[in-house]
Amino acid sequence: MFKLNFSTLFFIVLSMIYRSIKQIQFAEMIDMGGFPVRQPMPTKQLDRIDPFLLLHHHTGFIANDTHPREVGVSPHPHRGFSPVTFVFKGDIHHRDSRGNSAVVKAGGVQWMDAGMGIVHSERPSVSFAKKGGQQEIVQLWINTPHAHKMDQPNYQALDEVTFPIISLPEEKGKLAVVAGKYGALQGPAKSKLDVLILRGDVLPGATYTIHIPAKYNTIIYILNGSLTINENEHIAGLRLIQFNNDADNIHFSTNQKTQFLVLGGLPLNEPIESYGPFVMTSQTEIMQALRDYQMGKMGVLIEEW
Repeated sequence: MFKLNFSTLFFIVLSMIYRSIKQIQFAEMIDMGGFPVRQPMPTKQLDRIDPFLLLHHHTGFIANDTHPREVGVSPHPHRGFSPVTFVFKGDIHHRDSRGNSAVVKAGGVQWMDAGMGIVHSERPSVSFAKKGGQQEIVQLWINTPHAHKMDQPNYQALDEVTFPIISLPEEKGKLAVVAGKYGALQGPAKSKLDVLILRGDVLPGATYTIHIPAKYNTIIYILNGSLTINENEHIAGLRLIQFNNDADNIHFSTNQKTQFLVLGGLPLNEPIESYGPFVMTSQTEIMQALRDYQMGKMGVLIEEW
């Protein structure tokens, strides 16, 4: 007869302790300069979750025979953080003042470290704008450590096929490892800080326990469907879940098709000063960013069609 010793039993019990939920935030609709997005963070109730600064969720329909210049986001600057865009439907054509140009299709991710400054635009591709269709993206802003805020900018266009996959039991879906290390799997996105980012696409009946070190601040954002967290908290889509740092495991299950993002990051615990598209550590640095942009030091982007 197999017998459990005390240490084995203690480990099993410990492994079943789940992170508790700190708060749940609904993604309210806002108008971002004529571009409608849902924004669960920041809000009056939830400013930011270090190192994550902002999350926008956009869905829209592009009519066929639309010119790309008529939709999307026109050239604008960034400094001091990483805007990361997850493409769920449609595509995104990124162009920037450093000469990068790439189209990221559904399932892919574009990761940009703005560093000392860059000007970029995000439009649908010419081919997608011509045929039209549904577009859905999530953009996440991740802070950059102060020591790297003035590094040279870096852009990564990551296709869906580059992400290592965690297959769920009974073929009930998958978790794609976008950034960071999960067990033996390493996400392809290169980051300036310690993060773990997973994209979940699961089917009814899916169940899994995600292991994230308690020292990571952790969020789950549910785009659609719903999740039951830790076997007792049923949470519908369009909601951001913030967890306490009190355990290493988060258990989820679902009874419907669901898409979500898992965002874990080691907090920087550094001061933050932000103004529009610039995120620095002091007002002096913000003023310098404004001057540098006005003087053209972040480069110029002229879109050509």
